[in-house]
Amino acid sequence: MRIAIDARELHGQPTGVGRFLRELLAAWATMPEASAHEFMPLAPNGPGARGGTLWEQMVLPSLARDAGADVLFAPAYSGPILPPVPMVVAIHDVSYAAHPEWFGWREGARRRTLVQLAARAAARVVTISEFSKREIVAHLGIDESKVAVAYPGVTPFTTGTALEGASDGNGVLFVGSIFDRRHVPEMIEGFARLARTSPDVRLAIVGDNRTSPPLRLESIARATGVGDRILLRSYVPDEELRSLYATSAAFVFLSEYEGFGLTPLEALAAGVPGLLLDTPVAREVCGDAARYVRRADPVLVERGLRALLFDPGERQRILDAAAAVLARYSWTDCARRVLGVLLEAAIRGDKGSAPL
Repeated sequence: MRIAIDARELHGQPTGVGRFLRELLAAWATMPEASAHEFMPLAPNGPGARGGTLWEQMVLPSLARDAGADVLFAPAYSGPILPPVPMVVAIHDVSYAAHPEWFGWREGARRRTLVQLAARAAARVVTISEFSKREIVAHLGIDESKVAVAYPGVTPFTTGTALEGASDGNGVLFVGSIFDRRHVPEMIEGFARLARTSPDVRLAIVGDNRTSPPLRLESIARATGVGDRILLRSYVPDEELRSLYATSAAFVFLSEYEGFGLTPLEALAAGVPGLLLDTPVAREVCGDAARYVRRADPVLVERGLRALLFDPGERQRILDAAAAVLARYSWTDCARRVLGVLLEAAIRGDKGSAPL
């Protein structure tokens, strides 16, 4: 089979979806069952080339058709609403439909419309957790038989096996795009409460600020009085991220809505136990290998961080549970599952439903 892939997310500074696609391509390159197929990444060419909605809807279909593709893989939520060949679209979450109040009206409407139309046009939909599948069915009206779950793998950002514990220091880490639903201000305040009585702790926050309306995180950090111990970075390359995981002792991720939530597992693979908001998807993904808080309350955050940093028994409880949890997530298994869905769509020749 000739498999065309919308590869826009591999360019620039790949984060969530870009890393997901990068790992799939790497796994397919080593899998015997994938060697009989041709994978054709498609992206805008030339200086200043833009890969927005117009490219997706007008140019990508022509590129896939001209390449003689048997199937098109759209890994980033949306794809052509009139695909030239059977299409599989990956929808990682439906936060924009489940919680429209988290998005500006224009951005929210654009996302809801494009994803809805792409899901209808697709032969199959791939998602990354059972929770996300239920949400897609509920909010997009897609039949559950059309939605396949493929858990992502976990790529440790430290060398070797680090489940003994990554660091003897007191570094606290957050990695991920910064959305309102991830309660970064409450995390900062919880850390600050701890820092006022624990002078050696540090907090590193890595992620692009996508809050709406925009939050001035630098000002929030300064106002705590411990801003000199809070590092804010919008993006770091993998080598620096590897160093941050290796030198951190606790991870915080207070998200109330995710399709999966990969970075807490990356931290866990590096031997860094996580403090998570207690949600159905966090429980599905991390199970017993995390400490949970009921709500994003700075008092609860401080208490949780104190346990992760200074209670050896709590740290060991989480790390003892980590191996069994991490064993569920393999990029090879994920790539095999996605490949199977792509081949099924191509063989059936189903182009999905007509657009609304």
